[in-house]
Amino acid sequence: MTSPNIAAGCAAPDQSAPLPASVDLEKETVITGIVSNADGEAVGGGYVRLLDSSGEFTAEVVTSPEGVFRFFAAPGSWTLRALSRAGNGELTIDVTRGVNEVALSVAAA
Repeated sequence: MTSPNIAAGCAAPDQSAPLPASVDLEKETVITGIVSNADGEAVGGGYVRLLDSSGEFTAEVVTSPEGVFRFFAAPGSWTLRALSRAGNGELTIDVTRGVNEVALSVAAA
């Protein structure tokens, strides 16, 4: 039986699922957003990598069919790198505790 928060065939939680009630946004930092192409359409099935302030790989998730991704991280500076069939994109952000919503665009090379 598959957990409702686990995508079929993947060990990563469903990126579109609501945050669990147990998440304490006073103590935790969530980076979430949508990957979209140049036409503003959501890019599902792409990869989003989380890189720390020195550029080191920290984590990677697959976007939901709606282009949604989510990471739990520490407050600070992070780089998001999207890789998809629609193209690639990158965004450097500074985040604080709570939910940090971002938009990440990709474009063909």
